[in-house]
Amino acid sequence: MTSSALNADRPALPDGLVAVVKRDCPTCVDIVPVLEQLSQRGPGVTIYTQDDPDFPDTVETRIHDQELEVSWHYEVETVPTLMFIQDGNEMARTVGWSRQNWEALTGVDDLGDGLPEMRPGCGSLSVDPDLIDSLALKFGASALNSRRVEIATLEDEFDAMFDRGWSDGLPIVPPTEERVAKMLHGTHRQPDDVVAVVPPVLTECTVEKVAINAVMAGCKPEYLPVVLAAVEAACTDQFNMHGLLCTLWFSGPIIIVNGPIRHRIGMNVEKNALGQGNRANSTIGRALQLVIRNVGGGKPGIGGIDRSALGAPSKVGWCFAEDEENLPDNWPPLSVSRGFSKNEDTVTLFAGHGPIGCIDQISRTPESLVRTLAQQLHGVGNRKLPAEAMIVMTPEHMNVFASAGWSKDKFYEELEPLLAMDPELSARGASGIEEGIPTSTDEETVFGSSSGRSIRKLPEWSPMVVRAGGGAGGFSAILEGWVPGAKGSTPITHRIET
Repeated sequence: MTSSALNADRPALPDGLVAVVKRDCPTCVDIVPVLEQLSQRGPGVTIYTQDDPDFPDTVETRIHDQELEVSWHYEVETVPTLMFIQDGNEMARTVGWSRQNWEALTGVDDLGDGLPEMRPGCGSLSVDPDLIDSLALKFGASALNSRRVEIATLEDEFDAMFDRGWSDGLPIVPPTEERVAKMLHGTHRQPDDVVAVVPPVLTECTVEKVAINAVMAGCKPEYLPVVLAAVEAACTDQFNMHGLLCTLWFSGPIIIVNGPIRHRIGMNVEKNALGQGNRANSTIGRALQLVIRNVGGGKPGIGGIDRSALGAPSKVGWCFAEDEENLPDNWPPLSVSRGFSKNEDTVTLFAGHGPIGCIDQISRTPESLVRTLAQQLHGVGNRKLPAEAMIVMTPEHMNVFASAGWSKDKFYEELEPLLAMDPELSARGASGIEEGIPTSTDEETVFGSSSGRSIRKLPEWSPMVVRAGGGAGGFSAILEGWVPGAKGSTPITHRIET
């Protein structure tokens, strides 16, 4: 906060010497005789006591700074603090105990007989980490513009949030003004900056609105830049969040995080990387979905626009990080494969669900293992239709390729011909299925069999490959996608800005 803002509404102090102390400070207790000396034989001193209204009980001019209003407005960080006030303005101050500084400020010699020359003070209650945010909201100019909702005294706040439709079905954290203000510390962006226009109702969403939903999801402030980037990416025409809400298919937005921020916020990339147990992994994706729900109006149920026939866990929220550090040298991270530098923090959004397990504990050659993965990919969605997918490859599987010297490019080169769909499906027992396979591979796909043509199972950008998971287990995961291309969703990678 600026000095002008601090000075605007701060209480006036009396002219003369003013000391701010608290009983729960050994140095403040030690200088009680000095305060008595100034009060009885010196120029006098007005004492503001932070904790105990009767401390020090030997000095009459004592005021209880119970609300810490004086301490906060005058930026008292250490007690004892001694100030000299003239015409309502602070002219000088000293903190802690220093005989030289106190004598210079008070004009009284021989202060503190028996005390050491110097002793450090203690932290002021006004900078206590548990109080600082609430004090800033109480005495500062709040930058929050959102509507305040009062919860009745006898109303359970958690049930009240369920009743108001804010929840995804799980308990949410009450977004108090203090919690939201603390969340906003996670970004340098201004609370009123517009992040995106959120579908389906196309509402402008500010940083503050994202912060509110991040609080409800259980995020920590340091996760906020990731959530903001995910909201920006999701609300693009390329990702097509509106269409993803309206589809009868299973899919929801899956967030993959790359870059150093993974470690700064403590994301899990190893065992159970796609599951529960890690706060960042569990709450970032949920925060995105709550923004879509509460700001954009993308709700399921009667009258809601989310029409998924069955849904999937990715509808609640799904976020994980790539294990970049343990990638083979010739396997760049997902973000690098998509045009970003290795040390850039990014989110990649993929419209998907799953996972589908792919087990192969026998293959010891890359040629064998790549065929296992290809066969599993052919089963995505429907063996007769093109689809989209992502592979989350565990270390044990990736080591098969790395040990043989296969690069990521080599993997794709060998996988490509294995993804060709056989047009003669009738010869393989698929006779009578009306859909057949596409007669064209352009965006205006028409379905129906066409003899003698080879159709790729996945679009050119698919499958994206990400490394994650524990070191033991000959398993990988296939994340099924939604409709690829202009009529569906195209994966998007977006830079994270703090």
